Amino acid sequence: MGNVPMITLNDGNTIPQLGFGVYQVPPDETAATVRTALEIGYRHIDGAQMYGNEKGVGQGIRDAGLDRGHVFVTSKLSNGFHRPDDARRAFDQTLRELGTDYVDLFLIHWPLPTLYDGDFVSTWTTLEDFKSEGRARSIGVSNFQIHHLQELARETATTPAVNQIEVHPYFTNDELRAYGTEHDIITEGWSPIARGAVLGEPSVIRIAKSLGVHPAQVVLRWHIERGDVVFPKSMSPQRMKENFEIFDFELNDEEIEALAALDKGEAGRRGPHPDTFAVIPD
Repeated sequence: MGNVPMITLNDGNTIPQLGFGVYQVPPDETAATVRTALEIGYRHIDGAQMYGNEKGVGQGIRDAGLDRGHVFVTSKLSNGFHRPDDARRAFDQTLRELGTDYVDLFLIHWPLPTLYDGDFVSTWTTLEDFKSEGRARSIGVSNFQIHHLQELARETATTPAVNQIEVHPYFTNDELRAYGTEHDIITEGWSPIARGAVLGEPSVIRIAKSLGVHPAQVVLRWHIERGDVVFPKSMSPQRMKENFEIFDFELNDEEIEALAALDKGEAGRRGPHPDTFAVIPD
């Protein structure tokens, strides 16, 4: 994993703190993109059924010539398959697409509380089955709010290993992150640079200039300093390389606080709200 720190999950497994995301990578370009990321040094690939490119992820790992056990692979359950039998079929399909007999981490992509009679608990217990079978080494959730996590805690036996949520300087999401810390749930931050919007902030530019690095590197390092897992996505090999090179500098307390001060609360959210998001793919 090079210089990338490893974080221990609540089930004893470990996850690289920096990964590579394949959201919106075209399926016909995914294999080459993943191979490039792995050649740069990434060993953590964050994917999902709804991204439609799992076959390319698996091919990219094989093309890179790496042993399957040397790459941490995440996938997420599609919104259209929350019913237990559907989830089982979808999970089987993910393994076929990836060309592997297990994933390192499998997540419920969205809680969808307004769909499926508000039942995400039976979906979670199905993921518990995948873990007990050894086909998902770890299981977790994505976009779950505190009250969703509390319901899982009341109704099931397994605490999610991670909660993958929107986090960036415009939306620090600290209350949800704090709940995760209190309950040994690792936070993974998606949209870590606010879709690029935060890179033009004067404080980010100032810090980047003082350190001799790029603004995106500053923001990604901020996430690392705060203890979250991140997986930036870029199809530019140069940007991919820059995003990986964030372990030879550190931010001081003032710099970390300067980025946190950009928080806009709920107004800073760039993606949909988990309490109302109800999209099922065609």
